[in-house]
Amino acid sequence: MLPTEAESLERAIHEEVALSPWDARWPAQFEAERARLMSLFPGQLIDVQHFGSTAIPGMTAKPVIDILAGVESMAVADALAGPLLQSHYTTSAGFNATLTNRRWFMRWADGRRTHHLHVVVHGGDEWQRRLRFRDALRADGALAARYGALKNDLAVLHRVDREAYTDAKTAFVAAVLGAA
Repeated sequence: MLPTEAESLERAIHEEVALSPWDARWPAQFEAERARLMSLFPGQLIDVQHFGSTAIPGMTAKPVIDILAGVESMAVADALAGPLLQSHYTTSAGFNATLTNRRWFMRWADGRRTHHLHVVVHGGDEWQRRLRFRDALRADGALAARYGALKNDLAVLHRVDREAYTDAKTAFVAAVLGAA
């Protein structure tokens, strides 16, 4: 049984930051979910991409597959919310109301998060920014190693504060995007 919106948000907020070594199954897990989403929403999802640390070969990561789904407009993203909730995703309506350029959903299995789905305008700023960062890390092993070391340090420093962990990576991401 899926957690309620309140339960899933509470779990997400208070879940410890725990990084796992690279898992060669992550790309296949993405591909399986990509195929499922494309079959559930034919014509509505323009493209679906794997991003985040699980998309970088060799990178330690929280074992949650980050998925970027491109749609024509935020109106389409909003229209997909109900069907996504019927398709084994949960979300926080309150959190999504604070977002202007994306909608965010979580998928759970065996009591843990397995996927984060970010629905954005295909080709828009958010789409481009997230894929540029992924592609920069994939293209430069030394840069990816520096990011991995930073993530490992921050996971220790902010083990019980996921928001602080995420916020502490912002300067690195901005520097990479500024140079890309």
